[in-house]
Amino acid sequence: MAKTKTTFFCQNCGAQFSKWQGQCTSCRQWNTIVEEVIQKPQKSDWKSDVSNTKVSKPLKIDEIDGRSEARFPTSDNEYNRVLGGGIVPGSVILIGGEPGIGKSTLMLQLALKFPIKTLYVSGEESQKQIKMRAERISNKNNNCFILTETNTQNIFRQIEELEPDILIVDSIQTLHSDYIDSSAGSISQIKECASDLIRYAKETSTPVILIGHITKDGNIAGPKILEHMVDTVLQFEGDRNHVFRILRAQKNRFGSTSELGIYEMQGFGLREVSDPSDILLSRKEEDLSGSAVAATLEGMRPLMIEIQALVSTAVYGTPQRSATGFNAKRLNMLLAVLEKRAGFRLGTKDVFLNVTGGITVDDPAIDLAVIAAILSSNEDQPLPRDVCFAAEVGLSGEIRPVQRVEQRILEAEKLGFSKIYISKYSKFHSPKEGIQIIKLGRIEDLVNHLI
Repeated sequence: MAKTKTTFFCQNCGAQFSKWQGQCTSCRQWNTIVEEVIQKPQKSDWKSDVSNTKVSKPLKIDEIDGRSEARFPTSDNEYNRVLGGGIVPGSVILIGGEPGIGKSTLMLQLALKFPIKTLYVSGEESQKQIKMRAERISNKNNNCFILTETNTQNIFRQIEELEPDILIVDSIQTLHSDYIDSSAGSISQIKECASDLIRYAKETSTPVILIGHITKDGNIAGPKILEHMVDTVLQFEGDRNHVFRILRAQKNRFGSTSELGIYEMQGFGLREVSDPSDILLSRKEEDLSGSAVAATLEGMRPLMIEIQALVSTAVYGTPQRSATGFNAKRLNMLLAVLEKRAGFRLGTKDVFLNVTGGITVDDPAIDLAVIAAILSSNEDQPLPRDVCFAAEVGLSGEIRPVQRVEQRILEAEKLGFSKIYISKYSKFHSPKEGIQIIKLGRIEDLVNHLI
């Protein structure tokens, strides 16, 4: 056994120090430095035989094989979309999300649908618990093997015997190595276990999917270097009080980070939502005021969402401003623009805004729809059902163009809208014959069209 070595790590950023100090000089956080004991004996976790180690040689850039990486698609189209077409052999994917959001359910669904030999390693649940969940979400699959283990040495022994085609680990924070004398979930344990799994993935070309916990700030728990080590970082987002979940890529070495997948949580698991616009739009039997439809983009994907507004006289003297799924400060800005530029006296009224479906949108292109919904509720005048909006509103009252407006127009036309309001400064290549495009220059033009 090698000599024991004591080091100090910052639990917030992972910086290493030779002695304890009150403030981390890297991230400027206080009382985050803890002492960890590290033991470094001669180890051979994953076939670290020197004779089998490949030696890299420098090549001219013209001599490098430029063919794209081969992928094998999963049965989940939304997951394939986010990854860029499928899983690359030898890639390491890290997925994080809030507790109870559905990370384990999503990964177990994928494991049960893979036509190849899959090893699902769980350090959080027993085999019986996983069996109960598997019976609820999917049919039986003879290619999926379940292992409940947290020791990486034991896991690699089972891997050598089974030789799986894909490995799923739930979760990386529960694993521990005998060569590191610290508790599971510590910075040194996470770095050591992750590096062993990454080395295994690269040497055997076996894809590895890691599930990660997150902190109260929404970041993946552990050192930031963990996100640098892996090939792809996915974030599973959503509100547990709503049914919709969004899977987006924060880092992807083999594809775009602009794509996202949308799921719906149901009793049998997560269901893919291939047409989210059709679900997010309500089907009202009667025309009601205060409702407008916005053509927005989530990554590269166009969505039609419904904006609901309620404007009423302030009962308690001080007007209330409340926004769900929308930035409250931006709502106050748009109300100030309406009052200053269009002459609407909303300073003595309560304004409540809601984005239906439980999703949060930060696309400035929904500004025009927000103002249209507020005007509709204030005047108690319903908007036509076949009208949508896609434009940003500036502080001087001008209606500004937004990116990829043609993609938004195509989505509106596909869903049967007959009119779309955009900025007159927007530029797109081909005119659309199935939908009427109304171009506006200032907020006063919108008021004249709606009221």
